[in-house]
Amino acid sequence: MNELETLQNWIGQSSRIVFFGGAGVSTESGIKDFRSPDGLYSQHYRYPPETMLSRSFFDVHPEEFFRFYRDKMLNPGAQPNAAHKKLAELEAAGKLRSVVTQNIDGLHQAAGSKRVWELHGSVLRNYCMKCGKSYPTSAVAESAGVPRCSCGGIIKPDVVLYEESLNTQVLEGALADIQQADLLIVGGTSLVVYPAAGLINYYRGDKLVLINKSPTPYDRKADLVLTGPIGEILGQITVN
Repeated sequence: MNELETLQNWIGQSSRIVFFGGAGVSTESGIKDFRSPDGLYSQHYRYPPETMLSRSFFDVHPEEFFRFYRDKMLNPGAQPNAAHKKLAELEAAGKLRSVVTQNIDGLHQAAGSKRVWELHGSVLRNYCMKCGKSYPTSAVAESAGVPRCSCGGIIKPDVVLYEESLNTQVLEGALADIQQADLLIVGGTSLVVYPAAGLINYYRGDKLVLINKSPTPYDRKADLVLTGPIGEILGQITVN
C-alpha cells in the first residue's frame, strides 16, 4: 500500500480529523509563501520582510508598513485551490472537525470551511485602533499612505504581527481540537514558526500525517509523510 492509499484509508476510518496548515496551502492559489526560493524572504526590500511585519515597525513606520502590506500581503484575485476545497468537502461530510491555519487570506472560508481557527488573523478584517469600528479590506487596499477611520484613528488589519501575541480564544480552540483529533494532517508548513508549530505536540493520537514539498523538523515524528504539492495530493482523496 502506498502513502496516498494509507492516507485514504485513515481518512475513511476517522471522524475527528483536524487539518493544520501553513503558507504552502495557498501557493497553488498564486500566493507566495515566505521561505521558498522565490518567497518573500528571498526578495530584496529596504528592510527585511520580518522587520516590516513587526509591531514595532508598524508603530514607527506606518507608511512603509502599509506600502509593503498592500503590495505583498493582499491578494484580491486569489481563489481556493484543490486543497481548500477538499478540506471543506471533508468537513461537510462530517469527517473534519476543524482547520487550524497560519494563513491570513480567508481562502478556507471562501472554499466553504466553517470551523477555521485563524492563528494569525485575517486580511479580510480591519478595525480602527481608536474607536474599534470595523472596515473591509478595500478600506486599506484603496487608501493611500496610512488608512484612517472617520474618527482619525489608524485602520489596522486584524493580523498578528511579529512581536504580537496570538489570540487566546483562537489558540485555546485550536489546541482543544488538536488534542481530541483522531487524525492530524499537517500540510504546507515548514513547521519552524513558533508558537504555531508547537501546537502539533499536543496531538494525542497515532495518525500524524505530514504533507509538504520539502522536509520538516517533524518528519521523524510523523506516522506518514507525503512529499509534493498539497492541492495535488489532497485532490486525489475520495470523500465517502
